[in-house]
Amino acid sequence: MASILLDLRKVVSSKYVLTSESATYAYRKGFRFGEGRVEAVVQPGSLVELWRVASIAVNANRIVLMQASNTGLTGGSSPDGNNYDRPIILINTKRLKGIQLLGDGRQVVCLPGAELYELEKILSPLGREPHSVIGSSCIGASVLGGISNNSGGALIQRGPAFTQMALFGQVDQNGKLQLVNHLGIKLRGEPEEVLEQLQKGLYFSDDVNWAAGQGHDADYVNRIRDVEAHTPGRYNADPERLYEASGCAGKLVVFAVRLDTFPAAQETVVFYVGTNETQKLEELRRGLLTQFEELPIAGEYIHRDAFAIADRYGRDTVASIRYMGTKNLPFFFRIKARIDQFGQRFSWLPEAISEHALQWLSYVLPCQIPSRIMDYHKRYEHHLMLKVTGSMAVKIRPWLEQFFQGEAHKGASFECSEKEGKLAFLHRFAAAGAANRYNIIHRKETGGMLALDVALRRNDKEWFESLPKEIDDQLVVKLYYGHFLCHVLHQDYVVKAGLDPMAVEKSMWPELDKRGARYPAEHNVGHLYYAPKDMVAHYQKLDPCNCMNPGIGHTTKSRNWVAESV
Repeated sequence: MASILLDLRKVVSSKYVLTSESATYAYRKGFRFGEGRVEAVVQPGSLVELWRVASIAVNANRIVLMQASNTGLTGGSSPDGNNYDRPIILINTKRLKGIQLLGDGRQVVCLPGAELYELEKILSPLGREPHSVIGSSCIGASVLGGISNNSGGALIQRGPAFTQMALFGQVDQNGKLQLVNHLGIKLRGEPEEVLEQLQKGLYFSDDVNWAAGQGHDADYVNRIRDVEAHTPGRYNADPERLYEASGCAGKLVVFAVRLDTFPAAQETVVFYVGTNETQKLEELRRGLLTQFEELPIAGEYIHRDAFAIADRYGRDTVASIRYMGTKNLPFFFRIKARIDQFGQRFSWLPEAISEHALQWLSYVLPCQIPSRIMDYHKRYEHHLMLKVTGSMAVKIRPWLEQFFQGEAHKGASFECSEKEGKLAFLHRFAAAGAANRYNIIHRKETGGMLALDVALRRNDKEWFESLPKEIDDQLVVKLYYGHFLCHVLHQDYVVKAGLDPMAVEKSMWPELDKRGARYPAEHNVGHLYYAPKDMVAHYQKLDPCNCMNPGIGHTTKSRNWVAESV
């Protein structure tokens, strides 16, 4: 052990080789799930250092666990217990910042530590946007993390995170790390020379091949328009979207990805829809996807119960983003993690002490929800926020006015002011953490929480979940929200005291299978879910020695895929 640690310190200095339990805690414990021991956490400061660190670990027969922001919900970038057959070197890439513009910003090259927020900020003056501009970008998630996990997104016209262009290190069947350049940019020399050229941007416009591959999921719009298809429009394990770095789940050492960017809408309008009829909302979804040449920018759903919980347990989240913007949130999340880590030293303090403090703040803050939206909460069970361009608003405005005509008892809609529209989407975003906050605050009375993100069939008219009584009786809270036009729902549950959340979740899986749903839809299988055969084959092709993030998707943790899990 001492020898490899000495070698690692020669590459990145002692400051960035962490070994103590307290120093490694924030990296070896998942954002919401998973924890285990590591031999060291290493934080390289350049692509060359990353190459050297990974090479040392591979040559020393160590497991390599790649990690960016550690914001995943299924434990896919943290250890899963302590039953590995080799020590783990966890490589955190947050120091590896870097975003390079190609073709006046039509595409970008992102290094491992590039965050979605940073990309959004760089592209904004150019009138362009990245794949995702809502949700994960607010908590410091990395661009490469989204690609590696085929993560989803709220933006209807852009689909899941995907690219065919990447520069990555791959461990071959002989256990040697090889550099593979499929970035579509000519970079010359040995691996370290190539990596230094890329990091410093030492290449010319003529070195860029504009026909190298896809930079986003270009067929996505056509897929979701097909509302009669018997399969989901997008889900994490879709074999058509597993391509090298895309969906690699840490089975490669990814040094850079190349992605498309998108023109930013200059004028947008938000419409708010409320209804008590699930079939009426499905009728609206189908109309929006099939009757207009242009698709909405976003279509976010929230159920009445999730609305109420988000107001009570996410008010501080809305206020923080509203008044401070997203710029400072990654910093506050890091401070929050340190406070929780400090609190663990004292048994008399509650677990996740920062959440208790923030909930106190949420209690004293005024309601952040505009009055017209709060009125819809009282009147309607199901809520939909539609964000469209100014040109689509001209066409959709009379269509929505006609949609509930003569059926006011079934639902209604209104056009939001700029303030109402912003707060509506912020409130929907706050719902994503509300169940977790509720569970923490009421931990003495509950048994824990579970979170599902479910991709429904595109032709599923019975989209709203109806659980069997024996499962429903085990739950305290059920929260439903998500990306409705894509038929991707996030379903959070808090179980009753004395019950095992994982056991309750597993009892739900057969019901989802009967409906033809796929799960997880956006957050990768991690260590929670079983990877399907196509996904396992993808992992085995990328990592024949099984030395990169072994055990993902309940596969074997053993070297060379010995004794494959079933």
